[in-house]
Amino acid sequence: MTRYFLVLLMALLMPAAPILAQDGGPLRIEITEGVIEPLPYAVPDFVADSVSGREYARQITAVVASDLNGTGLFRQIPSDAHIARVTSFSSPIQFSDWKAINAQALITGAVSVDDVGKLVVQFRLYDIFAGQEIGQGLQFVGTQEGWRRMAHKVADQVYSRLTGETPYFDSRVVFISETGPKDARQKRLAIMDYDGANVTYLTDSQSLVLAPRFSPNGDRVLYTSYESGHPRIYVLDVASAGRRVLETREGSMSFSPRFAPDGRTVVYSLTQGGNTDLFAMDIASGRSQRLTTSPAIETAPSFSPDGRHIVFESDRSGTPQLYIMPATGGEATRISFGQGRYGTPVWSPRGDLIAFTKQSKGRFHIGVMRTDGSEERLLTASFLDEGPTWSPNGRVIMFTRETQGAQGISGLYSVDITGRNLRPVQTPTGASDPSWSPLQD
Repeated sequence: MTRYFLVLLMALLMPAAPILAQDGGPLRIEITEGVIEPLPYAVPDFVADSVSGREYARQITAVVASDLNGTGLFRQIPSDAHIARVTSFSSPIQFSDWKAINAQALITGAVSVDDVGKLVVQFRLYDIFAGQEIGQGLQFVGTQEGWRRMAHKVADQVYSRLTGETPYFDSRVVFISETGPKDARQKRLAIMDYDGANVTYLTDSQSLVLAPRFSPNGDRVLYTSYESGHPRIYVLDVASAGRRVLETREGSMSFSPRFAPDGRTVVYSLTQGGNTDLFAMDIASGRSQRLTTSPAIETAPSFSPDGRHIVFESDRSGTPQLYIMPATGGEATRISFGQGRYGTPVWSPRGDLIAFTKQSKGRFHIGVMRTDGSEERLLTASFLDEGPTWSPNGRVIMFTRETQGAQGISGLYSVDITGRNLRPVQTPTGASDPSWSPLQD
């Protein structure tokens, strides 16, 4: 099954055309005018060996299904259409019963609570038409409070086995939570699961905070705060919520920070004497290095995954455009040449694409282009879309959207890199400026 799904994923980046299973295989996937038929799968409620485990089993099953359905690549067959009933994790699978309802993949699982109160989750994945298990069953053990994360881990394994790609469900997003009227908006730093669950606030609402950015291993967050009256960069430890300011030049304003892939260096914008340039700072020593010397405004830097280059926004050509330069500074090469204004570039974790915000003809767009500026594609169009961030596997982009007439209240949305599957991310308040973490350990 995996080889067919890889054909599907490759086809998503190519002009629409029918895709047929190879070697006379049973799986048939057709793409028509850019629309694919999601792979039908079944996931009966995981079985439980106790009353306490039964509710966890129901909830875990629901989250696994939500993760897979949310990709747009899978279609869940409802439980009332199931012919077979899974009442034991060890019972043999009646493949004909699942084939009869056109399920091409089947997920079964079991949930229990062990003697010390730990939650134990097991799962198996089956290729129905081949009549065999895909890979080996796995078991996860964790706290009862961490049941959602265990569900994400199961979904990650299923996604990876069926697509051949690295997954992204067991990840988090740091963002700006927004409350209050437009003329007295309160913004504070918050963190949540990638799907909007388990929101935790990391700062209070007493001062304006902006532009949170995860470290490469997800243990720290950079952000800009106005609590001193002018913008300064802070680094916050996610586990303890302890923080410290990154000291920059006296009399200057520092903002738009981002970690280097090694986690030891921060690149940021610094305004001094009316000029805004890019600087790099060694976090441990506090030593900084100037990277640009242009009279233009240089901001929104982002490292390539190998740490060798930086993409950034500059108006040195007269309007905001995208440029790439060596990470140590030096000559910059312009890569955006379309009509409109470009900003907030972010390098894909795969290294092959750069996401950006584009303003053109009164509309805002989230787009992607190759690192040399070729093959530009606009994925969204709206009253105001901005600030893209990449999923850990480089497959999905999350961004901020403000709809016309929403009184300035923003929300988070996600979209596949093909422009398909545009979806809102549910948050308890208004939300903006997301930054996606790597996969958790």
